[in-house]
Amino acid sequence: MNKMSKSVCVVFALVLSMAVVFAGCKKKEAVSSSSSSAAGAVTLRWAFWGSESRVKASQAAIDVFQAANPGIVVNIEVSGGAGDHFQKVDTQLAGGAAPDIIQMGGNYPDYISKGVTLDLTPYIGNGLDTSNVDAGALASGSAGGKLYAVSTGATIPALVYNKTLLDRIGVPVPEVTQTWDEFRAYLLSVKSKLPSSVYPLQDFGSTASGSTGFGYWLRDNGTPIYDDVAGKTLVTAADAEKFLAQFKDYRDNGLTPPAAIAAGYAETGADSSSLIAGKVAIGFIVSNQFAGYQSNTTDDLGLIELPNAAARKALWPQLSQVYTVNSNSKNVDAAVRFVDFLVNSPEAGKIIGNDRGISSSSTFREGASSVASDADKKVFAYHDVASDHTSPETAHLPNDSELNSTLNLIYQNVSFGRLTPTQGGQQIYELLTRLAAK
Repeated sequence: MNKMSKSVCVVFALVLSMAVVFAGCKKKEAVSSSSSSAAGAVTLRWAFWGSESRVKASQAAIDVFQAANPGIVVNIEVSGGAGDHFQKVDTQLAGGAAPDIIQMGGNYPDYISKGVTLDLTPYIGNGLDTSNVDAGALASGSAGGKLYAVSTGATIPALVYNKTLLDRIGVPVPEVTQTWDEFRAYLLSVKSKLPSSVYPLQDFGSTASGSTGFGYWLRDNGTPIYDDVAGKTLVTAADAEKFLAQFKDYRDNGLTPPAAIAAGYAETGADSSSLIAGKVAIGFIVSNQFAGYQSNTTDDLGLIELPNAAARKALWPQLSQVYTVNSNSKNVDAAVRFVDFLVNSPEAGKIIGNDRGISSSSTFREGASSVASDADKKVFAYHDVASDHTSPETAHLPNDSELNSTLNLIYQNVSFGRLTPTQGGQQIYELLTRLAAK
């Protein structure tokens, strides 16, 4: 080999070795960059439904969390009502682009069977502290011995009345506990004093946002909507007809607004409430909504039980909502950390308060109690009375979302006179039977 050939070989070898060195450097840089990404900022998406006041409080809580966890950014995705929320989430799930943290209600077991909700059991004591959470709340969020959902708090169905309006027309505020007959007589006394454009009671038999009113009526009637052991509904067509007939009586006698007026209010929260709009004197809520309603009016509001609660213990402390983590989240550890903050942080308690129910976490309640407003105190007082008139929540019918939407369609058809209570009762029975068999 001549001298030039040797020189070429040396140069080639140097170039090759430099290429290997630089390739190695690039490989190290890539690994370093990956490590930085894993340990650096991640973005979480949190989907929930609720009023403007809930959005503001949730964002304020996020700000506190992000200040303490600079590597995590939380973006919220809000829907006005539960129906819109689940429709959007279901679409996102189908497209593989669902949020990391998903607020759910009593329908969360439906999502366990679909593999959506993450089993949180391995994270207990490892990112998720459950030592301060009431045992009953943990049990309510569990299935098959595994924790899938963490309660945001408990809430109890209630009627909210406008004390200022009742004072103005010279009618005493309603008794906290009444029978159905006593309640109807009270509504008639209110009707006689109200202007013709205002009605005593919101039509709460069914709304676009849920079927809680129907659920309460069934419990009071002694016919649970679902027997999860037998896998069938215990409601007959005659039961459903009786329910529809009672609310038809209210409409026919002007105790609730006509169907055309009632349908104009979605009743998903204070923003779409006939009570806040001044159309009715008494509305239907679940207790955690009270502060939001009070903050949306200068009138003084109060809480009473639904009729017959004391006699039948027909009320129930329900999971207001639950926090679940998407099993396909790419940032599970960060999502669990954020859920732990929402559930346990006293600072979160000070900001969120009772908006999502009276918390099942003692440390959250500690924060919420320290800044309790007059509205919060009224909720605490209501729970003191109503909790004695509760019984364990009955099993939910599978496919809650379909129940809510289809029940409301049937209810509206009866309200507008397109169906009789007998026909509507038969359709409700067929709906419940079909959903129970799914």
